Amino acid sequence: MIRFGTWLVAALSMAAGLVAAETPLERGKYLVEGILTCGNCHTPRVQGGALDTARLHAGGPQSWETSEYRVKGANITPDRETGIGGWSANDVLRAIRDGVRPNGQQLSPQMPYAYYKIFTPSDLEAVVAYVRSLPAVSSKLPASVYKVAKMHVEIPAGADQPMPESAMKDPVKRGFYLVTIGHCMECHSPRTDGRSDLKNGLGKGGEKFEGPWGVSVSRNITSHPVAGLGGWSDAEIKRAITQGVGKGGRKLLPPMGFAWYARMTEPDLDAIVAYLRTVPPLE
Repeated sequence: MIRFGTWLVAALSMAAGLVAAETPLERGKYLVEGILTCGNCHTPRVQGGALDTARLHAGGPQSWETSEYRVKGANITPDRETGIGGWSANDVLRAIRDGVRPNGQQLSPQMPYAYYKIFTPSDLEAVVAYVRSLPAVSSKLPASVYKVAKMHVEIPAGADQPMPESAMKDPVKRGFYLVTIGHCMECHSPRTDGRSDLKNGLGKGGEKFEGPWGVSVSRNITSHPVAGLGGWSDAEIKRAITQGVGKGGRKLLPPMGFAWYARMTEPDLDAIVAYLRTVPPLE
C-alpha cells in the first residue's frame, strides 16, 4: 500500500507538471511581453507617452538615425500590407536571429539581432509563433533608409551560438542568457555611432536617452562596489528591474522597460542577479 501510495503521488505530480507546462505560444508571449520588451520599440504611444494598447506592436514612435541608417520601430503584426503578414515563419525567424529581411536587406543594428543568436531553438520558435499570432493592425510607417550596403554588428562574447538547453539549469548561465536576449548591455554600455562598445565598456553605462521623460542616463550595472551594483542587495537589484526604484528609493526613468520586466518569474530574476554579480567591475 505504501509503495502504491508513493507511486500515486509521483504520478499525480507528473500529471500536474504536464498540465502546468508552457505551450510554445505561452512561452513566446512570456518572452515577447517580458524580457524581450519588444513593445518598447514596436508599439505606438498615446498622449503622455503611454503605450497604445489598441495597437500593440504596430510600430513605435521613435526614430533612429546614424551615418548608416534612418529607421523606426517596425509594424510587426501580421497585417499583410503594412506589417509582416506576408512573411513566412522562416522569414520572421531569420529577421530575429540573423537581421535579414525576406529580400536580403540587412536590418539596422537598432534591431538587436546580434543578441538573439544565443536563443535556444525552442525559445526562438516560440517567439516566432507568438509574433505570428498577434492581431493584425494596419499602420503604415515611413520606409527605412539605408546609406550603406553592409553594417557591422558586435555579438556579445559567448553569445554567438544557441544556448544548450542543459546550460539553462545553471543560474549564472541562465542569467547570461536572459540578460543577452533582453539586450540589457545594448543600453548599459557606452555607444559609438549607434553601436555599443561591449569589448571595453560592458555594463559601464553612461549612455544618454531622450524622451517624454526628459533625459536619462543608463546606469553602471557591473559588479563594481561603488559605481556599479556591487553594493546593492539582490532585492534592491530586482526592485530596480521590475519597479524602476533605485537603491536609495529614487524613481528610475525610461526607456528601461520596467513594466515588461515585472512579468518575469522569480527564478528568472534570481538568475539575472546571479549573472550580474559576475560582470567584471568597471568605473
